[in-house]
Amino acid sequence: MNFKPLKKSMLTVVLTLSTASVYYAQSVNDTVGREKNIEQVVLTGVADIAKDRKTPVAVSTIKEAQIVERLGNQEFPEILNTTPSVYATKGGGGFGDSRINVRGFDQRNTAVMINGVPVNDMENGAVYWSNWAGLSDVTSAMQVQRGLGSSKLAIASVGGTINVLTRAADKKRQGNVTVGVGNDGYHKALFSYNTGKSDKGWSSSFLMSRTAGSMYADGTEFEGYNYYFALGFKPNATHDLQFTITGAPQWHNQRSFQSKISDHIKYGGTEDEPNRKYNQNWGYLNGEEYSMTRNYYHKPVMSLNWDWNINDATKLNSVVYASFGRGGGTGDAGGIDNKSYTALPRTADGLIRFDDIVKWNQGGAVADFGAVDANPFEADGNRRNGLIRRSSINSHNWYGIISSLNHKFSENINATVGVDARRYDGMHYRIVSDLLGNRGYTDNSNVNNKPNRITNTFGASASWNPFGGKTNDIKDQMAYSNDGIVNWIGGFGQVEYTNDALSAFVQGSVSNQGFQRIDYMLFTPAEQESEKVDLVGFNVKGGANYNINENHNVFVNAGYYERQPFFGAVFLNNRNDVNPDLTNEKITSFEVGYGFRSAIFNANLNLYSTSWDDIYRRVTSRVNNISYVANMLGIQEVHRGIELDFNVKPAQFVTVNGMLSIGDWFYKGNPTATFIDDNTNAVVGTQTLYLDGVKVGDAAQFTAALGADFKVTDWFNFDAQYRHASNLYSAFEPQNRTTNDGAQAIKLPDYGLFDLGASFMWKKSLKLRVNVNNLLDKTYIAESRTNIAADANSANNWNGVNKNNEVYFGFGRTWNASVSYTF
Repeated sequence: MNFKPLKKSMLTVVLTLSTASVYYAQSVNDTVGREKNIEQVVLTGVADIAKDRKTPVAVSTIKEAQIVERLGNQEFPEILNTTPSVYATKGGGGFGDSRINVRGFDQRNTAVMINGVPVNDMENGAVYWSNWAGLSDVTSAMQVQRGLGSSKLAIASVGGTINVLTRAADKKRQGNVTVGVGNDGYHKALFSYNTGKSDKGWSSSFLMSRTAGSMYADGTEFEGYNYYFALGFKPNATHDLQFTITGAPQWHNQRSFQSKISDHIKYGGTEDEPNRKYNQNWGYLNGEEYSMTRNYYHKPVMSLNWDWNINDATKLNSVVYASFGRGGGTGDAGGIDNKSYTALPRTADGLIRFDDIVKWNQGGAVADFGAVDANPFEADGNRRNGLIRRSSINSHNWYGIISSLNHKFSENINATVGVDARRYDGMHYRIVSDLLGNRGYTDNSNVNNKPNRITNTFGASASWNPFGGKTNDIKDQMAYSNDGIVNWIGGFGQVEYTNDALSAFVQGSVSNQGFQRIDYMLFTPAEQESEKVDLVGFNVKGGANYNINENHNVFVNAGYYERQPFFGAVFLNNRNDVNPDLTNEKITSFEVGYGFRSAIFNANLNLYSTSWDDIYRRVTSRVNNISYVANMLGIQEVHRGIELDFNVKPAQFVTVNGMLSIGDWFYKGNPTATFIDDNTNAVVGTQTLYLDGVKVGDAAQFTAALGADFKVTDWFNFDAQYRHASNLYSAFEPQNRTTNDGAQAIKLPDYGLFDLGASFMWKKSLKLRVNVNNLLDKTYIAESRTNIAADANSANNWNGVNKNNEVYFGFGRTWNASVSYTF
């Protein structure tokens, strides 16, 4: 069999936020003692913040000013690209479609937390950054803890933890107005105001922003809003309450599919310079930009934090939160002459001919679209199924509480115990977004209502009022309709010992996840609910840091996780069938580190090794127009490497920072896969997957960066940054390795990017910022989803990569400028 890889899907994620604004430090260790500054300006609560020369983990912290100044119109995760072992890309290049890898683990296996609250999707671990397009507006600091991290929760982290910290509502009284512009019609407007804390302990903060325009890739128009409100009340030194609500309704046209290099050359490019902006998912409809793939979502999040200092030795930190996500993404359904839109003839520029699709759907002849139906109309005059745009809805309701009790037994010993409880209800179904000239669409998926003639259509823009249950009746749904329910209850505890030189901890947690699936289309009402499945996971970890003297420190940590598989591994074949081979994934991690501190030079060196065993993956592929499901058990990955970061201040007006990370990430062993006919559910074969020694792809295993900040005068400063990525292998799905031919994932060309920025300040109230990213307009491949080896005929390759490979090129030169007034 020659099974082709399936494009990874993106679903939604819950982020629980608090507040607003931003500042930077390249490393948490860049200036001794800066951690206390973090705690003074952000809402910490249940968050576990790593502290310099104390917490034994590898960590980098980015604070407010750097995010405000340098992010501009980049994607939020990209601000981390100059930290060790982090590889962030723009994905397809749509607004908020970026992704991030930490130590070679994608964001489904990297825990994203907001003020200590886990936010990865509870069904599949996904993080969809477009839901949080305004996150840069509401962040005061972002801390990346690589490896085990310091969180006490039983979080589903393999590669590391990204903890976004937001400030409390009682930030000092001030307001801000910011307007910005950028390439391709990008523009942004923001207003925020903080009241400060009153004599009676009340405080509040408000923010509203709008961002719109297009991204660098063609066909990627977007519009997004961000709102935030916080109310704080601190009646005395014992109690502190903070209520926040934030949301970011948005829609954006996407570049969902990677295109062949040959198409980037064919449509608007040359052999030497492919068209990096090419996007196969859009065209014009009635003279306006129209995309077959469009994402829209709104998920307001509310949280109430309560910090209670019971006495000098005991304190209780709690947060109650709720999130309501509504929206989805569009794609095609039906076909024309048994073809999807990707297979239809295109314009000379490679665009989708939407006007001709509408014409064909209405019974008109389009010569190169194939034969017109011999009987194109129903008896009532309605067109039989043609090609339409549908929406896949992925909505959810999420409620949770985290509470931790800390007691200090002595000057040296303290302990923490706590509870983490969550409830997640995911709602998944499809509806018709645009009939594209058809009068209706017939769907036979619902066994309780077949055939179902659907005539209602629903727009693809986020609602500003997403509260409530399902937004559509079952009679308007097509293809599938099911709910995924995940209940989580966990407990955690930690004992910590500290003195002037030594800090050490032992931590453990246990959690029970309950899974249930309800299917409204495949089963009669009496059979719609699956059985309930409960799975227990746990982790145990420990570490110690020793300060040799005021300049040198060393640390070590180790841990073992047993993590429950994701929802898709519990129920097989998109049905209510429970996987009989369920087993927890096992993660073993070990790390050692060294730190050096002085008045002008700081550095960190880390060595790590992580083994990830019993990975379960389930993917769908098509071979000869037959859909197959591959259930893969027992996959093992090994990730190990070395990391260095440093900063030096040779003079008062300049700071130099840099990093280097070298990874060796590969598969170990040869697991097995069972291949199933997706239509009949019949097992068609079991095969060995020859993965041993194959490189783990999708992230650069060697990264380096060097930058400098120059403070020329009180009113002018500028910064420059260079970063390099190499040993970047293409992504691939293990089910392709069914022959022992020794083939590797293809290695993509190395690349280096240079960024430049400058700030101008007037009387500390008016600020102008200009950024240019990829200043030298470097052409490079950021991602590839295919593994077609280079051709013997060099004319069939681009930069040593076969032109038939499907890739995302990185953005060319981009720019942004903003003016900010603080009052």
